[in-house]
Amino acid sequence: MKTEMLINVSQAEECRIAIVEDGVLEELYIERSSQDNYVGNIYKGRIVNIEPSIQAAFVDFGVGRNGFLHISDVEAQYFRQAGFDPARPIESDGTQTPLDDDNPSGASEEASGASNWSAGSPPGMSEACDFDDEDEDDEDFDGEDDAEADDSSDDDDAINAVATKRRKQRKMRPGVRPRVKPPIEEIFRKGDEVVVQVIKEGIGTKGPTLSTYISIPGRYLVLMPALGRIGVSRKIEDDDARKRLRGILRELDPPKGLGFIVRTAGTDRTKRDLSRDLAYLLRLWKMIVRRMKKQEGPGDLYEESDIVIRTIRDIFSSEIDTIHIDEPKAYERAREFLQVVMPRYVNRLHLYEGKEPLFNKHRLDEEIQRINERKVPLKRGGSLVIDQTEALVAIDVNSGSFRTSGGAEESAYQLNLIAAKEIARQLRLRDLGGVIVNDFIDMRKEKHRRNLEKTLKDAVRRDRARTKILRTSPFGLIEMTRQRIRPSLKRSVYRECPSCQGAGLVKSAESMAIEALRKLPEAAYHERVATITVTVEEQVAIYLNNRKRREIAKLEEEAGVEVIVIGSESATPELLRISYADAAGNELRLGA
Repeated sequence: MKTEMLINVSQAEECRIAIVEDGVLEELYIERSSQDNYVGNIYKGRIVNIEPSIQAAFVDFGVGRNGFLHISDVEAQYFRQAGFDPARPIESDGTQTPLDDDNPSGASEEASGASNWSAGSPPGMSEACDFDDEDEDDEDFDGEDDAEADDSSDDDDAINAVATKRRKQRKMRPGVRPRVKPPIEEIFRKGDEVVVQVIKEGIGTKGPTLSTYISIPGRYLVLMPALGRIGVSRKIEDDDARKRLRGILRELDPPKGLGFIVRTAGTDRTKRDLSRDLAYLLRLWKMIVRRMKKQEGPGDLYEESDIVIRTIRDIFSSEIDTIHIDEPKAYERAREFLQVVMPRYVNRLHLYEGKEPLFNKHRLDEEIQRINERKVPLKRGGSLVIDQTEALVAIDVNSGSFRTSGGAEESAYQLNLIAAKEIARQLRLRDLGGVIVNDFIDMRKEKHRRNLEKTLKDAVRRDRARTKILRTSPFGLIEMTRQRIRPSLKRSVYRECPSCQGAGLVKSAESMAIEALRKLPEAAYHERVATITVTVEEQVAIYLNNRKRREIAKLEEEAGVEVIVIGSESATPELLRISYADAAGNELRLGA
């Protein structure tokens, strides 16, 4: 199988990156210079508002739009800053368990040594990065396992998965009181400073989602200052490889208190490769810490690389045969990056200099144009119908002309398997997130239902966004969620229709004609009105002048007025404008 990465940056306003396998578009990333792209960036922010009812704070982080910080995304070091020790449970009345007599101050040894904001650094993030390993209680946090994240996440999402898993473990561990987080209003005050990372772009009127669990990805490792442990991504399933990678990390002996997770891209890497990436991340972290101390007020501390470097870093692997870039400056940036982090693969990078546009040559533009179409044809017949709503994404599988020799049950089963693979592909291409409901063709056999679920789960494994798939419901639906990091491709490319305001429907010509006729009598019998002019869309005018001509003529005769119907080609389908004039032709304003 031939796999290519095609990078189109010939238009300054837009960058498009496609992953093509044997001529089939499998992944597509589009970023525009006019769009806000904050995900992955780290900022020094200031608390501007606290909402106890939703246990969240709103943070000014210097971009002109406040971010949303929920209590679940607040790292434990901030509890210590507020006087809470995360190593001790919180009682139902909100107080912590009594302190030991030999530690009356209420602060753990680690906390007492941590830098604070008055010193110019965030809690637990001093430049030395030297806080005690006991910062995470071994009783409920095994670094090497817990740091692996869950099996549906990887790499950039690892720190969020770690936080989620730790919360679940604390709730579920028998015989141990859950370590409930203190209320957010007792952790922060208005005006407090906090270091945050954007984990989700703002959508619509909602601001970006923030987290204090900082995660900085390299090529083979992810640095997580709050974790304090080493780990291996669970997507690396080979036990020998996991053991070898843990051993290498121990030998590299990263600074105490900093956490590192090996990414899937690091599976077959040597100690030298991981050491180079570790050194890069440590240099980056020291730079960020220096900026923390110098930064006055809200502002950026670290910005993610541009989409070209970011995609090569996160997606490129030995399975990709070639990278084609159609712009010299972007090509040079990519070449410099590869020479630093992956020198052995520099020869796979090529500058495309053909006269025909890069995407045209690979016949991608037509396919990209079809990405947001509602109906998606399937192989051998059948189709998907994809509807994106405010609440969820609904995907319906239609059988169409699809048939097999095994009868209705076998036909439904085979079509559903094809549909499951295409659904996973469409979710990636369209970047659909949130709740997704898949309505497959009904199947009676339980074995077929289980195999369909497995096929769908296998198909989404390559997806970089986290997904969770439920069992088939009694109604034959498979519900799932997919991580939403930024607005979908459709919402980025299209704007709301001014005619239907996004509803996708407009009134029929008949409906508009009836509505117009309903409004005419009141004005027609007004003593000063001599002429009524009705301006509507062309098809509505045709309907009125032909099918409703008798009703209009009757009104004209009874009221002694003239009704003129004008059809406009440029009018929207729901336009209805009625004007009035007296016998002298002067315009009248009724009801004014």
